[in-house]
Amino acid sequence: MIIITLVNNSFKKLVLGFILPLFLMGCSLTGEEIARLDINKLSTKNNFIFKEATLDLKKGDEITFWSDMDMEYKGTVSLRFRLKIFKNGVEVSQIDIDPTKKNITIGEVKTALMDKTNWSFTGKNHELKIEEDATYAFKAVLISSKHPSLKINKAELIIKK
Repeated sequence: MIIITLVNNSFKKLVLGFILPLFLMGCSLTGEEIARLDINKLSTKNNFIFKEATLDLKKGDEITFWSDMDMEYKGTVSLRFRLKIFKNGVEVSQIDIDPTKKNITIGEVKTALMDKTNWSFTGKNHELKIEEDATYAFKAVLISSKHPSLKINKAELIIKK
């Protein structure tokens, strides 16, 4: 009994003293999620699947765009989120974000066997500094070159602050 108590107390100290601060620090490095656009399907010429989030942002806010992906395909594939940004109802910018081009990656699993690839990840793709207090709308679609073997299991654009 005494040994178990010592192990439990040591484990609690380890978690509280070392692991918990690392977890909290990791959250601050990746930012706080403020919106998620659950697109999850490819848009086609005849069927655009727009998802939208509206946020009140302040001058100096720094937001980041992350992709949360899970997909399968044969060969190679080219994907992009087309993101339109509106300020107080007026379109001010359009950004194409390649979800596979990321500068921070979390939980990536990629397997390629006999020309078939299964790939899932969460990755930071783009940063934006807000220039003016306003209500911003972010509208996005997922587009790809014609690729019959591409299967999108998950394709979400995350906005963090």
